[in-house]
Amino acid sequence: MAPPSNLCPPQTFSSSFHRTFYHAATMERPYGCTSCNKRFFLESDLQKHAARHTREKPYTCPLCGKSFCQLRIHERVHTGERPYQCTQCGKSFGQFCSLKRHQMVHTGERPFPCLHCGKQFSTSTNLKLHQRVHTGERPYTCPHCGKGFAQPNNLRVHLLIHTGERRYRCTLCGKSFISSSHLKRHRTVHTQEKPYSCSRCGQSFSQMCSIHQRVHTGEKPFSCSTCGKMFSEAGNLRKHQRVHTGEKPYSCGMCGRGFHFSEAGNLKKHQRVHTGEKPFSCDQCGKRFAWICNLRTHQQSATEKLYKGNDASSDIKMTIMAHNGESDMYYYGESHLQQPG
Repeated sequence: MAPPSNLCPPQTFSSSFHRTFYHAATMERPYGCTSCNKRFFLESDLQKHAARHTREKPYTCPLCGKSFCQLRIHERVHTGERPYQCTQCGKSFGQFCSLKRHQMVHTGERPFPCLHCGKQFSTSTNLKLHQRVHTGERPYTCPHCGKGFAQPNNLRVHLLIHTGERRYRCTLCGKSFISSSHLKRHRTVHTQEKPYSCSRCGQSFSQMCSIHQRVHTGEKPFSCSTCGKMFSEAGNLRKHQRVHTGEKPYSCGMCGRGFHFSEAGNLKKHQRVHTGEKPFSCDQCGKRFAWICNLRTHQQSATEKLYKGNDASSDIKMTIMAHNGESDMYYYGESHLQQPG
């Protein structure tokens, strides 16, 4: 690849200075890539770039043995060199493209929109990951249970379920979690902190309330490919799809009856048979129940049974509250509640 004969006057200074100031000023880039039409100041830069198209990796790192088309950038992984610094927050980066992506955090620029729901992203990689929400693509599969994931980070967190590893511990109650994000969410139970508030209704949340906004907008960007039903959250769509597939991925390991459930919440409810947990209590008699449906049945049996006696005025109602076989009679009129003396 010979440069044009009239490329530039004879150099009397370093090539880096010449490239930076002379060619940058004249915008002259004589070496062009035949694959993508990108142009370069130096032939050596063109050769390095061309290796990306051919996937040739002629340079091997002496420290880790990995091969690259450009070794200089990779070496910063070992040296810790971060020559590109953000002028807004001072954060440093090993590559210029990483700095450029980071600066969008400050500018708010999101040039990559999703064609399905209109959501915008700062990088094409984040857009590609998001699109799997709509396509249902899950290229990362768990080798233990076969469950698929759209992102590799989600798979890594999921694998900890099988290994039982819970490296993140709450210092207040000792409960352990498989990820730092799960621990962070848990801490709000103790602090009662809800730093995020909805600008429309004022409701506060312990996490970002972007999903809550769909309550106001009515947005339901996730549709079932089988029946067309729409959902506001991807998790709700996944649960719904099990109606069509019949999938029941959650099994009880305590009773040996082979009970399987389509949702983790249903499995948790079932396990109260074994644990004896009764989280629902009647506020009238204190009786406790394992399931809220049983509490409601109990309350209904003790609910007001209205009738009119021969001697009762039309505005008097009698309620018999039946708890544990006892009858406590309460008379209440239009304005107040009173117990007979």
